[in-house]
Amino acid sequence: MRVLVSGATGIVGRFVVEHLLAHGHEVVAGVRSARPTLPFSRHVEATFLSLDPDATPPDFDGCDALVHAAFQHVPGRYRGGEGNDPEGFRRANLHGSVRLFEAAKQAGVRRCIFLSSRAVYGRQPDGVLLAEDMKPAPESLYGAVKWEAEQALGGLNADDFVTASLRPTGVYGLLPDLPHKWEVLEQDYLSGRPVEDRVGTEIHGDDLAAAVLLLLKTDTTLVSGRAFNASDLLTSHHDVLSELQQVTGCTHPLPRPLDKSLFHQMDTSRLRSLGWHPGGTDRFRADIAALAERLMAKP
Repeated sequence: MRVLVSGATGIVGRFVVEHLLAHGHEVVAGVRSARPTLPFSRHVEATFLSLDPDATPPDFDGCDALVHAAFQHVPGRYRGGEGNDPEGFRRANLHGSVRLFEAAKQAGVRRCIFLSSRAVYGRQPDGVLLAEDMKPAPESLYGAVKWEAEQALGGLNADDFVTASLRPTGVYGLLPDLPHKWEVLEQDYLSGRPVEDRVGTEIHGDDLAAAVLLLLKTDTTLVSGRAFNASDLLTSHHDVLSELQQVTGCTHPLPRPLDKSLFHQMDTSRLRSLGWHPGGTDRFRADIAALAERLMAKP
């Protein structure tokens, strides 16, 4: 399969590209600017891709599928990623995305997977399990844009253009030459600086990439026009640092743990019914150990 991945050099995009390559697929990286080398383990073809709705669409020549992972935002922020330019944020991430979907369909691409977000659910009653059949009620511009893009993509769904949206939670995982989402947290803890607990759901980037590939390969009748939650663990800064403590032997006090019982977990039974099996606690622990090794190796 030949797959164009937008946002290929971002965190999620890199996991997706590497997973596709590892499973024998051909990847075209959609990138915003020319680079002398791309950060992948094997050679990957590149094509210019912009979320400007007026830009020339990328080259879909020979592509069987599009994975849309690109997202324009203030560095380090998704919710609130519009910064001081909400109109530009909407123009790029909604109108630019819709233009990309339409261009892919017109070019004869057969399948499209959109990386949406759990933010589409917005604020729900405490402790409610987030399921795909719930009515989205986004409270942030980020969530609203993702939900509107989902709806636009669903409107393009057809027998010759099969679409699906993935709604991932927070994504973690170690990548070469990129900071880990918990790197500063762990550095602060190891240095003895005070840290506070924070609760959230997480998924490893490779498990998310596996979900993408699964939706690309699964029978169209099971995925066409549908949304799929993607989440693995309910965890916290306390849990992360507790694992780090086990690996490093650091004796600094852990942050006081917060109550997890009221946090919204995600129902992933729809994705699991297709054969998806995330790495769970074992992968979480292995990732913390790998990050600890990186931190301890720094001068």
